Amino acid sequence: MNRRKFLKNATLSTAGLAVGSTLISCAEDSKINKPVISTKATTSFPLVVATWDVKNATEAAYKVLEKGGNALDAVEAGCRIEEANEKGQSVGKGGLPDRDGNVTLDACIMDKNGNCGSVVYLQNVTHAISVARSVMENTPHVMLAGKGAEEYAYSIGLKKENLLTEASKKAWETWKIEAKYKPIINIENHDTIGMIAIDKNGDISGACTTSGLAYKMGGRVGDSPIIGAGLFVDNEIGGCVATGLGEEVVKTVGSFLVVELMRQGKTPQEACEEAIRRIVNKPNSNYKNFQVGYVAVNKKGETGSYGIHQWFSTTKYQDGVNENTQADFIIKA
Repeated sequence: MNRRKFLKNATLSTAGLAVGSTLISCAEDSKINKPVISTKATTSFPLVVATWDVKNATEAAYKVLEKGGNALDAVEAGCRIEEANEKGQSVGKGGLPDRDGNVTLDACIMDKNGNCGSVVYLQNVTHAISVARSVMENTPHVMLAGKGAEEYAYSIGLKKENLLTEASKKAWETWKIEAKYKPIINIENHDTIGMIAIDKNGDISGACTTSGLAYKMGGRVGDSPIIGAGLFVDNEIGGCVATGLGEEVVKTVGSFLVVELMRQGKTPQEACEEAIRRIVNKPNSNYKNFQVGYVAVNKKGETGSYGIHQWFSTTKYQDGVNENTQADFIIKA
């Protein structure tokens, strides 16, 4: 996975420099030290990328963009599709519950101006991503949690629903027989949908929503609603979203790292690969037993994705083509 590096070095070799010369030197140093990043598009817009095989979600987002809509509207629309998909069992209604049988949702969203909103441990409301957006746009806060988030959702007109479907309830009851807790690589007990869109104006927004780890401890929150971990967008540089075992993403502030590596000149692919390496190379890392994947896009529209293990995939909708592809990965057979 990728992480950013900052290096700044300024040296004055002569003590007797005139004030005017010093000011000129500082101005020149500032120009030298500021990264020069090309933002000239190398691909066509609009563009939507997302974690996993979510063609219905990317299609919904792309339709918004085709009609001239903005990237923020697009990512919200795309995420809402998966939140309403009861068969997915990893996002929104029908998500697998915690060990006490409660379906709890986490989500965040970020716009082109760096504004962001988030909800954690939200219950009884399907569209967590819309609540997160309203937190961003209509409150002085960035994050609302638990009952506070739920009451706020009702206040903006969202209805109360039972999110535990019969299918997810049966799965939970089967799990309770042995009650073993272990993340399973690439199985939807720790999944999410993360989405980045670039609209016709070249502006970037992102969103991330999940029901979190299945059978987690009550109150557990992963990376998905954490700005900088599960999602980060910098409209001058690009955006990144994460999926997999959230605890490991949080430990390396993964999505922020990827974007900052792109700021330093790495391609989205190089940045994702470096961020994965940061996890794998940590002392005593247990990386063979969990999955983390990143998908990123830069301001030019270049994309990249990378995972720890095989079978992490991404979906991209561009130029009328909605395509799911397997990401490269660090652990080879």
